[in-house]
This record gives sequence, C-alpha cells and structure tokens, in this order.
Amino acid sequence: MPEAASGTSRNRSVNRRPEEEAIERRGPGRAAASDLLAHFRKPPAGPAAAQPSAPPAGTTTPTNPTGPTESAAARPARGVAEVAADIAARAARFLPGGAPDSETDLFDAGLSSVDAVELVALMARELDVQLTLDDVFADARPRRLAQRWAKALGLPTTASAAAPTTASVAPAPVTAAPAGLPTTPASTSYTPTTSIAPVVVRASDDDAHEDLETILADLALADRLPFSRQADPVPPRRILLTGATGYLGSHLLLDLLRQGDADVVCLVRAADDAAAERRLGDALASFDQPWTAEVRRRVTVLAADLRQPCLGLSQEVWDGLAQDVDSIVNVAAAVDFLRGYPSLRQTNVLGPLALAELAMTGRAKPLHHISSVAVFNEVGIEKMGEDDPVAHIDRLFAGYDKSKWAAEAVLRRAREHGLTVTFLRPGAIGGHTRTGVYNPHDLSTGLIGAFSRYRTVPAFKFMNLAPVDWISKVTAAVVFDPAAWGQNYNVTGRAETLPQLVKDMKLAGMNVRVANWHDWRDDLLARHASDPVPELDFLIRILRSPTAMKLFEALMFGPEAGSERTDRFVARHRLPEAERYGSQAQLKAFERMAKDGVARLPSREDPPYLSFRERTKGRVGPVGGERDAKCRMALTLSIASMYQVVRHRKIDVRGEVFCERLHPEPLTVEAGEIWVRPDEGVPLRHGSDHPLLRYRLVLVDRDGGRWWLEGWKTARASRDFWKQTRTIEVTLGRENEPATLAGVVKVPGKSYVPDQIDGIEVDPRLSSQERRLAKLAWLSWFFVQVGMGLAEPSLRAVAELLDLRKDAIDRDQDKLQRKIRKLMIKREQTR
Repeated sequence: MPEAASGTSRNRSVNRRPEEEAIERRGPGRAAASDLLAHFRKPPAGPAAAQPSAPPAGTTTPTNPTGPTESAAARPARGVAEVAADIAARAARFLPGGAPDSETDLFDAGLSSVDAVELVALMARELDVQLTLDDVFADARPRRLAQRWAKALGLPTTASAAAPTTASVAPAPVTAAPAGLPTTPASTSYTPTTSIAPVVVRASDDDAHEDLETILADLALADRLPFSRQADPVPPRRILLTGATGYLGSHLLLDLLRQGDADVVCLVRAADDAAAERRLGDALASFDQPWTAEVRRRVTVLAADLRQPCLGLSQEVWDGLAQDVDSIVNVAAAVDFLRGYPSLRQTNVLGPLALAELAMTGRAKPLHHISSVAVFNEVGIEKMGEDDPVAHIDRLFAGYDKSKWAAEAVLRRAREHGLTVTFLRPGAIGGHTRTGVYNPHDLSTGLIGAFSRYRTVPAFKFMNLAPVDWISKVTAAVVFDPAAWGQNYNVTGRAETLPQLVKDMKLAGMNVRVANWHDWRDDLLARHASDPVPELDFLIRILRSPTAMKLFEALMFGPEAGSERTDRFVARHRLPEAERYGSQAQLKAFERMAKDGVARLPSREDPPYLSFRERTKGRVGPVGGERDAKCRMALTLSIASMYQVVRHRKIDVRGEVFCERLHPEPLTVEAGEIWVRPDEGVPLRHGSDHPLLRYRLVLVDRDGGRWWLEGWKTARASRDFWKQTRTIEVTLGRENEPATLAGVVKVPGKSYVPDQIDGIEVDPRLSSQERRLAKLAWLSWFFVQVGMGLAEPSLRAVAELLDLRKDAIDRDQDKLQRKIRKLMIKREQTR
C-alpha cells in the first residue's frame, strides 16, 4: 500500500504524522491520556471559578413546568452518584434487562428514541432532573446524565468511588474474552517520544475531554492484539458477515452469494440461533431480498453481539469460526447522528476490534471493514482522497464520526500487527436503482424528501451519494479479489452538485428555491412545526441538535470524495461504472418514497410544468339516435412533469364543455385526465380500432348537477391519419348513471398547430434553454406515442394477411384435409 502523504489536506507542508502516531500509539512507558489532555484543559480562573455559573448554551434551565417544587435548600443534598442511581432506576422501566448500572449505555441496553423522550419527561417529573433530549443522545450513561444535571446547577460533578469518572472500556463480559483483548483498560502512563501540539477543543470541555480519554483508551487496545502473518491471497470459500440485517448488509449478503460459490456465516443479534435466522429472513424480506431454499442452504446464522467480549459467542463457537472462516466482512454499525461516542463505541469500535482479534486467531484471514467518508467530516477539509489523511479527531463533532474514525485507527494499528485490512468507505447510500428499496433512516432519504416537499434546498457543494446496489456489487468484488485487499476504497459514486440537483428537480416539475444553510434549516423546522410530516421526524430531530448542525456543515461544504483506486478496480472487473445518482437512477426509489409519504411527486396542485389548449366542436344526440345538438369543448391540457407522462402516460385536463342538451350554461371540468395509448394500444372491444387517447372528465353545471364524459381518439387501418388524430368519439351521462348522449367532436385543422404545438406554454421559472428542452422533450415523446398508435392497425392488418404462424398453417392444412374428405364422400355417393 502506498505511504500516505505526511502533510494534511489543509496544509500539505505541515507534517502531522508525529501527532497522529502519538494519538494512535500507546504502550508501556509512554504519556498518559491525562497528560495529553492536560495540554488543552483550561486553567483555574481563581476564586470566581468556585461560584456557580450560568447553564451553558443549549442546556435546559432546571424548572418544573408541572407545578411548584421544593427549593434547592429544602431538598436533601444529592450527589452525582445518587442521582445516577435514581436515573438508572427510572430507565429500568423501559429496558428488558432490568436496572442498568451507572456506566451502562441506555441505548445499548435497549432504550429506543421514543423511550428517550419519555425518560426525559419522567426524570423531570419524578426526580426534578431537567435534561434535554440532546443530553440523553450525547451520552446515555446514567453517570454522565447526572453530571450534566449537576453542571447545570453549578454543583460538583465528581462522582463517588462507586461511580468512577474514567471511561469504561468494555461492559461486564458475558463469557471469557479472547486472550488478546482485555476487558478493562491497562495503565495509561507512557512517556511521549515527541512533542505534541495542543489540540483546539471546540465542543463542551467535559464531553470533549472524556471522549478523547475514551478514544485513547480504545486505541490502546489495538496494541494488545496478537501478531499475525498476512492472509493467503486466495479467494474465500467461507465468509463471516456482520450487519446482514441492515440496509447495505442485506444487499451485500446476496451479492456475496452471487459473486462466488462461498458459503456465508451471518452474525445476528438475537436470543438464540433460531431467533437470529428469523430476524435475518424478516430483514431480507423487508428489503425485497430473497430468502429462498438456495439462500438458506449457503447461509449459516449465529446469534452474536458485537458489543460483547468474544462477540457474545461461546469459546467453542469462537474457536470454530477462527479455524473455519477464511474472510471477515464487517458491515455492522450503530448509525445514529445524535448519540455520542460513548454510546456508539461498543458496536462501532470494540466490535471491529474483536473481529480483528478473530481474524488474527488461527489461520490469518483478511478483514474487510465498511467504514464511511464520515472519517473526513471536518469542517473546512479540502481533500477526501482514498489515501489522504483523515480528519483531526478533535475537529469531529458527531459521535458517529468519531466512532468511525476510531474504528479505522484501531484497525490501522492492527495492520501493523500483520492483519490484512481493507477499508471501504461509502458516502450517503441511496435507493436501489431497480427495486426502489431505500433506507428510511439515511440522511439522504430525509434530505430528498424535504427537498421535494418544501421545494427549497440548501446551498451545498457536493453530495457524495451512490445507490446501494452499486456499492454492494463493488464491495463483493473486492472481497473476492485478493489483489484488491489491504487498500482503501471510497465507494461513493459520482458526487451530485447543487446545479445538477436543481436542474433535475426543475425538469421533474419541481422548481426549488436555493437558500443558505441556516435559512434553509430554520424554514424547514418552521414549516414542519406547522404541518408535521411524521416520515421526516428523524431528520427534524437531527436538525435541532447543535452537534448535528456541525455535522451537516461538514457534509454540505465538504469536497467531492476522490475514488481513483475504486474507478480502476471497477474498470478492471468490468463492473457498472460509477454514475451520478441523479433523477433517472433514483426514479424507482423516489416513487417508493412518495408512496410511503417521505417524498412528494408533482401534482395538479403545483404550477403546470407544460400546458396547451385544445378546442373541439361537433354534434351529439341520444345514444343510438340522431346527433342533433351542438357540443364543443374548450380545454387546457397540462402536465406537472415529464415523469407524469413517461411513467403514467397521463395528462391533466381543465376547462369547460358547452352542450345545450345537458345545460344551457357551460359545464366546468372539475377533474379530468387523458391517458395516452391506454392498455398499450390493445384494440377496443377486440375490434380493429386501436386507442390513441382516452378522455375521462367529471363535469359540474351551474345548478350543482354532476355529469361525466368519456372520449376516445382511435386509429384504424386507413390513410387518413390527420383526421384520426383530431377526432374524438364521446359519450356523456349523469353521475352514477349510464350514458344518455353520444357523438363526435373534432379539433379544427386550422387550430391544431397553433394551439397544440406553437401554443405550448412552459413554466416561466425555467430558463429559456430549459423551456426549449422541455417543449422538445414533450413533442418528441408525444409524437412517438401517437405514431406507434397510428401504425398498430396497419401492422396488425399486414400480420393477419401474412399469417405465417405455425398454428395458422396447421389450420389451413386441416381445412384442406376437410375439403378432400368431402370430395371423397361425394365421389363415393355418386357411384
């Protein structure tokens, strides 16, 4: 693997390697984490520092809106340890495993986002502990919640000996951990070999210090991994896969089975193996993936838990996997942009560390780790190449970003112990280009839904977004190619730019307004508050978080991810080339999102994308009788987007119908639609007339009467094509009653071109070039459809005339045989 450049993406002349190595490496006789953090701890501010301070920005003031409470002086004094125990006891009501201890992350223990909302209210009501939902997501350990409460009140935040403030590295083991992975941190004292520049901490001091202490302790665990030789460069025959119940993991499981003939062992979090298999089957079905007998034959499902030592497996199962599997693919991750690093580290950092231990136990196995371009989520970073230095850990704000950074850091240390590690970094993961399946909790899903609903977009630079099926295919190919192992791959496709997104949405009939980032966020929050969309609640929760704001800034203003190595790999394996995940690629997913209520397609209520007039006149009369009454229509035909006609072949209709037989005053079109070549041009009533257009209008007269009109433009096997395209056979009747009138109306030849070609009006908000393109696209599509409809009757007549099908020849032979038999019978009778 080529050596990474010594400079940073911000200043290539500055060598950050000593700083990076000092942060990642720890061993006996080197500087303690506390010594390193002392560089950026604030000095005491004198006697004034001992006075209670005002609550920090974003912290809820400890008041009780439900009623008066006893004063702080009248309440018994409570310390951090006591409050932490009370919080743990209240949280136990929402957890399946009983009361947690003060160092247990409540989300890891089973707390859901909905439960977190209820827990915040419960703490305020029963404990008079005022915390925000952001406090719970940032660090859901009862001790840290109690410390946040104490800090808001200006109380001492030091816990008692029973609740130490140092970071816990691993939960209480459920089984014996492998020898190489300790379950408690070793001594953190070591002597620095080089000077380390102070790190600027931009988050809350206490949180930043503890996060860094915890990260340093986690990185130190990599030094205790055993040493191993490189994995043999042989395609795998038995693969261990984590995260198969997730969005990317479920697609990757099937692509691994399709790519080669290897069997796959899936680790799934569940009570037992049977429950794990059921959970996997349900997950595959939810993502439209097959769970057939053939898939079951090649997949073994084991109950496991990445958050536990030894992956929650017995020593016997662990030893068996160490000997049997020859490749490990790690897709599992806790993806939550609101939770802090302490809440995510068990799955996202210690899980990969345990998998590295498994890969280095027994015969050497490659580890393919699904990372994320989130490791670059530093505001202001200029490059995101596959071998570029990742972000500075102190400049990452979201716990998810920190956890993905730490996972790569520990696995890089494992590389130095001989482990073959491959990093595959997706960006945002879009919907499947064929099935339309999408991840409802991916940020890209929420953003696309918000763009389509509220028709505003923030001014961003790049959106690194690729479809899940492309990411999965490329990843599976890497797993089976030994020459590709041990490298970094940015599987991000081609980035979407702001002009491209705006153009796609305009041509889809969705004119959007571009706003700066903060105005867009404020507008979205206000509009969602006045008209809530439950499907976007997860996005709104993230946008309300101050920490997530920094995450979004890094996403919106970051560079395009470089993918030179991935592009070469794709070309070498003749895989589908990386393409921009634009309007065509995401069409299926967008349709599904619209059906689920996440996104909104253009509709009649939107300003028309394109419209034109159609005027007709003719005569109608009683069904089967003489056509003795005049009838004319003045209609406006419009489409909300080209998607509407290309996908559904439907045109919206407004206007008026004048028919004295129905009412002396004009009838208004309340709702109307025209279908272009309905039923793919199948002849009407099994006859020879092929439908070109079908009209269906709901009419309302001035007196409140309701009527319906149905009309057909049809094609016959004749040369009068011009007349066929202008003639409509209509029937009319009262609502919920059969037709009472029938007749024919025609578009006058002299008005057809001025109205329906020259008179086309396109949304004026499009540029002149876009308006010309929209008009050309509509005319090209429409005339192709009409041309196909006009040609069908003639082609059908020719096919019947030259009927050379085998069954037709057989029928002719049978007919000839019958004639011969009749002649033979007559001949016998004449004798």
